[in-house]
Amino acid sequence: MRWNKFRLKTLTAAEDIVISSLADAGVEGVEIEDKVPLTEQDKQQMFVDILPDGPADDGIAYLSFYLEEDADKEAILKRVREELDDLRRFMDIGAGTIEESQTEDKDWINNWKQYFHQFYVDDILIIPSWEEMKPEDRDKMVIHIDPGTAFGTGMHETTQLCMRQLKKYVTEDTQLLDVGTGSGILSIVALKLGARHALGTDLDPCAISAAKENLEANQIPEGAMDVMIGNIIDDKAVQDAAGYERYDIVTANILADVLVPLTPVIVHQMKKGGIYITSGIIDEKEETVVKAVRAAGLEVVEVTHQGEWVSVTARKV
Repeated sequence: MRWNKFRLKTLTAAEDIVISSLADAGVEGVEIEDKVPLTEQDKQQMFVDILPDGPADDGIAYLSFYLEEDADKEAILKRVREELDDLRRFMDIGAGTIEESQTEDKDWINNWKQYFHQFYVDDILIIPSWEEMKPEDRDKMVIHIDPGTAFGTGMHETTQLCMRQLKKYVTEDTQLLDVGTGSGILSIVALKLGARHALGTDLDPCAISAAKENLEANQIPEGAMDVMIGNIIDDKAVQDAAGYERYDIVTANILADVLVPLTPVIVHQMKKGGIYITSGIIDEKEETVVKAVRAAGLEVVEVTHQGEWVSVTARKV
């Protein structure tokens, strides 16, 4: 199916109200392009620790929306322009110009598949649903993961560092707590290695559906993993629901700046002798995390590296 794409030029300061006006005109979804720096909350929910510097904010925003080819675009555009004219009476919305082009479903649904192919993390094969397994891989541990709305395909070095540590410590009795579970990939690896149960926590509600889909794709039995939405650092209800002195292994593949406040909290969820596997740490923040781990009373047992990324593994003594 072909779609009509409309790209509206406005101001970052007017984004929210323009989007609201577009909704009033019958536009259901909008893509936002701007140069506004990420907030600290945005950064905490992202996968990488240090982001590259972006261009300076120029105050300009582009809002793109799509209409089906057979939609009454003239009527919708007429309503959009009327809404914009109403806004101009009491605020500056910038140029308000609209560029039109055409695109197809495959442009944003299927094209990304060319960038994600099956790959190995040591003897673990990670493969998307649209690729065939090679005969020689039949005896390998296989993880079926499709890129989706929640982070975690196994391609990133930090995920691979955690996977290697899980291989060392998971047993058939392992109760795992996976903080920042995303797609659920670390929990799935642990369960494939024989762990008894996994609990994932995440700030993003998308993690629930993403983990569920990936659990089903990997034929993980129902009930083997639960996902809870909330911030275990400062939400006592989440801490209580997760339970105390309960987990043999805790994984936390998140930001170094989040690991620092997380660590003294998460030790209470860990059993004595429990293993704490952290990653998402850029190399220049290695010592910051090591200090936080030791300050929480944990014993550092191993620090591993891959590229510029670091994993710190510790034990509750």
